[in-house]
Amino acid sequence: MALPRPKLDDRQFQDIVDEAKKRIPHYTREWTDHNVSDPGVTLIELFAWMTDVLLYRLNQVPDLHFIQFMEMLGITLKEPVPAGAPVTFWLSQPQESVVVIPAGTEVASTQTETETSIVFTTDRDLRIEPPQLRAVLSRLHAGPQREIGYREQNLRRLEAGFGGVDVFTAVPQIDDALYFGVENDLSHHILGLEFDFDPAGGAGVDPTLPPYVWEASTGDAHNRWQVCGVESDTTRSMNQPGKVHVHLPQMGPYDFGKGDWFWVRVRIKEISPRERQDGMQPFEKTPVLRRAKVTTWGGTVLATHAQVVTNEFLGQSDGTPGQRFQLQHTPVLARLPEETLIVQIDGREPELWAEVPDFSDCDATARCFTLDGITGELRLGPAVRQPDGTMKLYGAIPPRHANLVYRRYRFGGGQLGNVQAGVLNTLKTGIPFVARVSNRESAWGGLDAETLESAMMRAPALLRSRERAVTESDFEFLAMQAFPAKIGRVKCLQPRPSEAGRVAPGQVYVMVIPRISTPEGYLAPDQLTLSPDSAAALATYLDERRLLTTRLDIRPPAYYWVACRVQLRAAPGVGQADVESEVLKRLYRFVNPLTGGPDGRGWPFGRDLFTSDVYQCLQGTPNVQFIRSVRVFVAQPGGPAQGDPVESVEVIAHGVVASGIHEVEFV
Repeated sequence: MALPRPKLDDRQFQDIVDEAKKRIPHYTREWTDHNVSDPGVTLIELFAWMTDVLLYRLNQVPDLHFIQFMEMLGITLKEPVPAGAPVTFWLSQPQESVVVIPAGTEVASTQTETETSIVFTTDRDLRIEPPQLRAVLSRLHAGPQREIGYREQNLRRLEAGFGGVDVFTAVPQIDDALYFGVENDLSHHILGLEFDFDPAGGAGVDPTLPPYVWEASTGDAHNRWQVCGVESDTTRSMNQPGKVHVHLPQMGPYDFGKGDWFWVRVRIKEISPRERQDGMQPFEKTPVLRRAKVTTWGGTVLATHAQVVTNEFLGQSDGTPGQRFQLQHTPVLARLPEETLIVQIDGREPELWAEVPDFSDCDATARCFTLDGITGELRLGPAVRQPDGTMKLYGAIPPRHANLVYRRYRFGGGQLGNVQAGVLNTLKTGIPFVARVSNRESAWGGLDAETLESAMMRAPALLRSRERAVTESDFEFLAMQAFPAKIGRVKCLQPRPSEAGRVAPGQVYVMVIPRISTPEGYLAPDQLTLSPDSAAALATYLDERRLLTTRLDIRPPAYYWVACRVQLRAAPGVGQADVESEVLKRLYRFVNPLTGGPDGRGWPFGRDLFTSDVYQCLQGTPNVQFIRSVRVFVAQPGGPAQGDPVESVEVIAHGVVASGIHEVEFV
């Protein structure tokens, strides 16, 4: 049992008042009116309040002692984590030369009378290049056996407006496609395609529901094509002249016998039953293309909720150990490799000093310093008296009158930066040819600085693990501590070696569910997988702290994709769309590895899902007259229901349930 935190005096305000009233007859027998209206009782309450304040301050002494103890152990408050968001820069018009958006460009939200603007800065340079179009190909089904072939279009005729070519097969087939091959890498660019189609050439389709998808080559042999986001399409499903603006993902070259270039294609897709129900229809006749022109209209780059300060002068050294300097802006975010201290000595080249977590491993020649990100205090190495009376330096000392300059640092961060899509709409740094800026996706990942209470809760776990991963809880605690902005949940399993030898001795599985900015809704399969870079960083971090005999395996959990079909009746006079939205919201929040489960803290690892759980989740849904039936299906990852309904979904120890596509039917 943990010992309770001590209180030097546990009396409260009312205890002091009652104690004083009990002493009244002993000192003044004539004082018999002890009601709150009596002036003497008012004085008692006044002095009781003053005493209560003093006792409160007195009881903080154990907290202060605990804080000093944590500082001796090197436990400091964690710095805030900045949110990140992809920010799109739109050009006023396509340019014939490269437009560079330099790193550190500031974008912000609109400032109002009540709210200050939230500032983001770009993390790297963004080069917006004009496309170098080299080929236009059509992928067609031809011949009696419907063989697939490629037809190369005359690029000069298309650019001049003398094309008149069929985009797809005469009667378009699934996977027919039109390819555009460019020589240069246009990753994260906004590709503008200006088309001249014959009016009403592509018969049979709904102009507002095009039966095709835009894709870009990735250079990955296992996943060669990735869907592109379409900003606008004014061609009305290739039935009139117009423009298409496409957001390109990370691209890679692809050579399928027509040139090792970067490819963008528009492909006829298979229409799902839901899309067909919404009115999407296939082409009955291929569109006819007369002219095509490709340009770039902007690009997207990752921006971070932070402001950048460069070359801040801290002061001059006085030549003594243990000097302290103060940065002007706080909190200071986690430092990048180029963010460090510069010591300028007259007549010498500037010296770069390195930040260290503490001075324990520094000798008298080490050019090192520590920086408290919360307070912004920079410290140089101290001198400590040794048992023999000598003084030992832990870190070098800048010469007297040397100038200390902090090359670059970022400040800001916190949950305030988790803004919604479209909020970052102001360009604070003037850049030629840039017309506007926006964030197409919500920013996520921002965390506030750690509170003192949280640090006090973390300290015992840190003492137990001592930065060593031995038990299952050690792995889970260290993983969450190291990457709180990347990891949403983590579960560690140490299976016993099987008799068949399928599990090696010392095998440890660390199942990680990534942190997601908006986890309550539908989650695609790729959202529930930790990025390769984050997984590698976590593996490196835990590998340094594991036992020598431990075999570490970091992987996602086994996801059990579940789709529910609910039949219900809405209350009279209530719109079905509102009821459907609320029911789906509850289902996606409940059948969820991050927000689901009975306690709302994520579906428990290894817990089965029963139909009764879904009924309980939907109980009390507003404006629902009754629920006729709930059917649970096993689904493909992120897909709709398949097969026959099941009474329960059995989940293995390292598995969690996730939502496929739920459906609501009204009766």
